[in-house]
Amino acid sequence: MKLNIQNETSRLKAVILGTAKSIGPIPSIEDAYDPKSIQHIKAGTYPTEDDMIKEMDAVVEVFKKYNVTVFRPEIIADYNQIFSRDIAFVIEDKLIKANILPDREREYTAIQHVLNKIGEENIIVLPEECHVEGGDVMPWNDYIFIGTYSGDDYSDYITARTNTDAVIAIQELFPHKTVKAFELRKSNTDPKENALHLDCCFQPIGKDKAILHKNGFLVEKEYEWLLNFFGKDNVFEITKEEMYNMNSNVFSISEDVIISEKNFTRLNTWLREKGFTVEEVPYAEIAKQEGLLRCSTMPLIRE
Repeated sequence: MKLNIQNETSRLKAVILGTAKSIGPIPSIEDAYDPKSIQHIKAGTYPTEDDMIKEMDAVVEVFKKYNVTVFRPEIIADYNQIFSRDIAFVIEDKLIKANILPDREREYTAIQHVLNKIGEENIIVLPEECHVEGGDVMPWNDYIFIGTYSGDDYSDYITARTNTDAVIAIQELFPHKTVKAFELRKSNTDPKENALHLDCCFQPIGKDKAILHKNGFLVEKEYEWLLNFFGKDNVFEITKEEMYNMNSNVFSISEDVIISEKNFTRLNTWLREKGFTVEEVPYAEIAKQEGLLRCSTMPLIRE
């Protein structure tokens, strides 16, 4: 299989979609990785396996409609494997293994059947000191956008997933690209003040548009750079509540087709006004774990 990812929106041909099967019991608060999951564990509203399986099945149906080849991880009993974007990501023809939280290492081994099709020569394992997850990495033609956190208190945040070492390593791997890093706002306790990944507060769509949330960025100038890069008329600004509900975490099948959560009324209306075809799916239960459509998909080939 020859990988090819140049950007976020070219026509999708092959993708890894996570799985909600055998997700295991509701985690303890101590074992949760993000403030939104903790919030739902405390409230007794943590999503059920059946509901999440149904939501992911709806995405499979959309992929079938557009003739996308879908790979799924091998099932690990009692283990959360929904968010395949965290474990690896593709830039050009290379798959880069993410250095994720140690507790989640088994998720990567569960896609070995896909890795075998790619071949070792096209798989890159970053040095141990490079922390990175796919939700923070966005190839965008001549650019690679990366969400990061470089504060001295990095190690205090379970929500800080991509460090400066990883940004430097990716720049060295792709010297012909412009790597642009963005400092993200982090909180272990308040999901409305936490951008877990870059795709929780920003995502390019179509050819020249983007979804953006100002408060997700620690440095206002970096937010303004994105606003100017895409142009105000091409940017859909989401509110704090919309960011909390993961409005920026939709997923592009092509430059014209976007999979979105069915409750994102304001966003979906804007997308249609801009000429997009919006494939609406239910994904509100999965969103309770601070991830949505982009988080649970890992594109392998785009045209």
